[in-house]
Amino acid sequence: MKHFAALLFAFCVACPAYGQITKFTHIIVVVQENRTPDNLFQGLCKPPYGTAASCSTTPSATQYDILTNNWVDGASTVTPGTVPLAGPYDLGHSHGSWVSMCDLTAGACKMDGAAKIVCGPTASCPTTPQFRYVDNSAGIVNPYLDLATSYGWANYMFQTNQGPSFPAHQFLFGGTSAPSALDDSKGIFAAENMKSTGIGGTGAVAGCTATNGSGGTPSTTVELIKPPGVESSSVYPCFEHETMADLFPPTVTWRYYSPSAGSIWTAPNAINHICFSTGPGGTCVGPDWTKNVDLVPADVLTDISACNLRSVSWVIPTGQNSDHADDNDGGGPSWVASIVNAIGSNTTCDGKGYWKDTAIFIVWDDWGGWYDHVPPTILSGVQGDYQYGFRVPMIVVSAYTPKGTINNARHDFGSILRFVESNFGIELGSLNFADERSATSLAGFFQLSTAPRTFTTVAAPLSASFFLNDKRPVKDPDTE
Repeated sequence: MKHFAALLFAFCVACPAYGQITKFTHIIVVVQENRTPDNLFQGLCKPPYGTAASCSTTPSATQYDILTNNWVDGASTVTPGTVPLAGPYDLGHSHGSWVSMCDLTAGACKMDGAAKIVCGPTASCPTTPQFRYVDNSAGIVNPYLDLATSYGWANYMFQTNQGPSFPAHQFLFGGTSAPSALDDSKGIFAAENMKSTGIGGTGAVAGCTATNGSGGTPSTTVELIKPPGVESSSVYPCFEHETMADLFPPTVTWRYYSPSAGSIWTAPNAINHICFSTGPGGTCVGPDWTKNVDLVPADVLTDISACNLRSVSWVIPTGQNSDHADDNDGGGPSWVASIVNAIGSNTTCDGKGYWKDTAIFIVWDDWGGWYDHVPPTILSGVQGDYQYGFRVPMIVVSAYTPKGTINNARHDFGSILRFVESNFGIELGSLNFADERSATSLAGFFQLSTAPRTFTTVAAPLSASFFLNDKRPVKDPDTE
């Protein structure tokens, strides 16, 4: 059925919005960590990238929806302060934190409860720690601002899940955080990061290689959320359902770059038929894992220069380059710029250079506990109790994205999956919750009937050579 639908798709003259994006040979999904537009992109509203008029909470097609003042704290407002990108504290971003910040009333988030989100370590937390935006006085965020203003910006990209990184990455890779397809249809999703109890029960390994309590090892589980939005049970974090990679025809290749095998950010490790674990506490040895999972994130730069870029790539940073609060060292903007610059400067691969046939999506996996003023859409039906989460930034880069594109459609992680499907002629909506329920197209970021733009290098403090030669011990994006 899916191959038949792909044939119809390829020859459908009435489907220009989808047919046009088959031009892309490569799609790269660069995933950063734990930020909101209000927290990370205040620079869009200030010189030299913009002015106060560049931003509005009721934006036109040329304005960014960034709130610069009067952030809501209960019945009062707060003037936001600043925090370094590599700040010394972290904020809670569990499902419980989502509930606090959302303040769901009459089916809609009031967005007035951010002050209830916990901060730690306590000694590093300033007053109103949730109501801060990244200090860009030294230009550390400029690569992000350059990309957002030079290419495409999504005013309304929402994480699909109402919680932290483990379920977010499952949605980005497989369209769901449900343990199975049946659970997905019933609205039962993994809601949190791993927790580990028992002997040495800290720093839980995620996925199908997690310990399970046998032989005196810690017992690793993940909380499930069920209708009507209640966390009432937990399971071992090894799931079995289709992912986007399972839908690819033989001509479409993929690679998942991530800093370690057992982290909550390495989505394939929680999919049984990809991992093929040697057992709890063991390793993944499956053929798909061995062929397609690369545990050196900087290898994406090597693969680009060697003309070895896969059709679809997911790129997860090291902790140092992740933007995750209280964990990164400020390298994130340069890291992302190095990937874009590697694609943009490539003139030989595929006969014409990667720049002319690659779409790059830069997205943050969850909101990280930071304030944002835009309420998410709360979906109806049995699957709506855990959808959507808060707004996260998304930048779209390609040779066919006009300068200063601002898209005001409401997207979520399923929108990216649908783009991948439509680009490669896969039946739309065939993959789990996020893909099945997605109602938006990302085609508005591209004008494929125009000549490709000439690439301009993105200025950044650190170049690709820094990341290729970085010998520091690799950290996961967090220690959760």
